[in-house]
Amino acid sequence: MSEIHPPYYTQSPVLFIVFNRPGLTARVFEKIKEAQPAKLYIAADGARNSREGEDELCRQTREVVSKIDWPCEVKTCYRENNLGCKEAVSSAVTWFFQQEEEGIVLEDDCLPVNGFFKFCDELLELYRHDTRIRHITGCNLQRGKKWGAASYYFSNITHVWGWAGWRRVWDGYDKELSQYSESEAEHQLANIFSHPMVVEDWTNTFKRVKAGEIDTWDYQYGFLNYFNNSLCIIPNQNLISNIGFGANSTHTSDANNPNANIPTEEIGSLTHPQYFLPEKQADFFTMDQDLSIAKRVRRNKRPNRRIKRWFKTLFK
Repeated sequence: MSEIHPPYYTQSPVLFIVFNRPGLTARVFEKIKEAQPAKLYIAADGARNSREGEDELCRQTREVVSKIDWPCEVKTCYRENNLGCKEAVSSAVTWFFQQEEEGIVLEDDCLPVNGFFKFCDELLELYRHDTRIRHITGCNLQRGKKWGAASYYFSNITHVWGWAGWRRVWDGYDKELSQYSESEAEHQLANIFSHPMVVEDWTNTFKRVKAGEIDTWDYQYGFLNYFNNSLCIIPNQNLISNIGFGANSTHTSDANNPNANIPTEEIGSLTHPQYFLPEKQADFFTMDQDLSIAKRVRRNKRPNRRIKRWFKTLFK
């Protein structure tokens, strides 16, 4: 018979970002309740006038998070008008880090295990002043593959499905990418990624975000970390399940996506990596899943020799 341990109570302040999904919000909020943060920040965007009944869903969602039954300092940022994903989420995170030096950020579709909070607490403290490390995530998209013998590995990728971070990093956040130029982006991205297709895709994404064609906040955060040669922490066990894939989601509408509802595992005592280097093959695996690099190489009947050589060395 396995021993039952009491839940871990987090030491870090938590930001919970919600909108119009009371059912999902309730599931994630139960895990926050279990961790009992002493400081809880709740941010909610306003309803869209064009969506009939959304005002009621937003009201129900806010009702869910009002039921706080543990000792807790609560601060809220409830929008009356709809700002959209880019502005609502980025302004919520800015509001949070204006008041806290560090903390945990969860959105309404990011369902954590209890150990996620302990993972974040320990690493926020350990790397508080280590400027090599700029981001901690709870999600692992490696399909069971582990990288190294430690509890986590380092990556260049900034996953935001349940994460923790520091004001020292968010202070450089640039919602409009105004500090970076299109003419330099491709060259700088090539210093990070060796595969030309990856560079091309990220360059195009950079251009679209800068042109305002994508209503999101997280690409900008990713570029901030890319261009600062950052290391991001990814656990070797998945601590977050994204439960929001489906028709009602803004950016994750495909319920059959392999990244939807990935099973989670609890994590025990942490062991730390000896080397502070990104796992490039792990990053390529993630990008290949998103960008279909391998399929595109195979479809091209005469890929250039540089791509063929690179692809062969990666999978030796």
